Amino acid sequence: MADHPTLSLRALNRATLGRQLLLRRHEMPAQQAVRHLGGLQAQAPLAPYVGLWTRLAGFTTDELSDLLSERTVVRAPVMRATVHLVDAADFVAFRPLFGPLMKAGLRANYARTLTGVDVDVLAAQAAELLAERPLTRAQLARELAATWPEAEPMSLAYAATCLLPLVQVPPRGIWGKNAQATWTTAESWLAASSPLDGDLVAAADADGPVDRLVLRYLAAFGPATVADVQMWSGLTRLREVTERLELRTYRGPDGAELLDLPEAEPPAEDTPAPPRFLPEFDNLLLSHADRGRVIPHSHPVPLWPGNGATQGTLLIDGVWDAIWKITPEALAITPFRRLTGGEESAITSEAANLLAFTCPENPPRAIRFSPA
Repeated sequence: MADHPTLSLRALNRATLGRQLLLRRHEMPAQQAVRHLGGLQAQAPLAPYVGLWTRLAGFTTDELSDLLSERTVVRAPVMRATVHLVDAADFVAFRPLFGPLMKAGLRANYARTLTGVDVDVLAAQAAELLAERPLTRAQLARELAATWPEAEPMSLAYAATCLLPLVQVPPRGIWGKNAQATWTTAESWLAASSPLDGDLVAAADADGPVDRLVLRYLAAFGPATVADVQMWSGLTRLREVTERLELRTYRGPDGAELLDLPEAEPPAEDTPAPPRFLPEFDNLLLSHADRGRVIPHSHPVPLWPGNGATQGTLLIDGVWDAIWKITPEALAITPFRRLTGGEESAITSEAANLLAFTCPENPPRAIRFSPA
């Protein structure tokens, strides 16, 4: 460890912001950004639009809506068994890695309500039903309950999500639309667009996909510890993966070993970090075991259950120091500390851009700061 270069907390912050495309807006197609970021958390259906807008130059809502409609990107449970917006090819490559995690969640959460259910038969029946036509969980529950009337119906539907590679279909996640989560099998959904070669749901080979997943994480979130990768992915035993990869090693501000891609060079720690509005559940705030690089205080990251997210987070000088919410009257910003005049001016300018993006037909809403 003594021979490894040390990164200060600020240097680590700037390195992570650079990987997350947050130091400047990038001229990058949305699909490429989704791949680079390893997906965007998407329980709040429209959150990825703001997540891409804050990172990309010239991004439009139609660009992402078209990718979803064309089946180039999909909404599906993957990392941490959580719904993400991911590139279709990535979903096919990486979804098998999370099968054991999802099945463990099934045993932990639904074992008591699925007594007597043959999960293999359940999975086969659910796959057949969902391949015929997309169904909401409630619709799927009613169909499955006819076979297992003594089981809790919604548990049967949730079990299907854990047992099968499923995706949510549009209009869910389409900008300007409001639709229930409706599911189908990844095989039937992606086969229609034929973006990939081979069996869409075949098991991954032993090492290749998990190695690639770790490298993709470091490209988007590094430098990072093994615990960080495991926090983001929900997978375990990744130390044996990192040990066989050729990685650069740093010492973090607390002395911890940080791993990174060998070709990656962190930006200077005095690199300016402009204000950035992040959406609900942005992975920047959720994908490290030690979140100190972007969270300098004890405020908990707002994580409402289900789709109940109501507010986003705001980076000021590279760290999470405010929350924001758009109401019919205003874009309301609540900082956690007193802002300087320069900070408030920069945030106001970026807030106006956010309103122009989210409310193009009615942009002149007020921008209000609550007292710190």
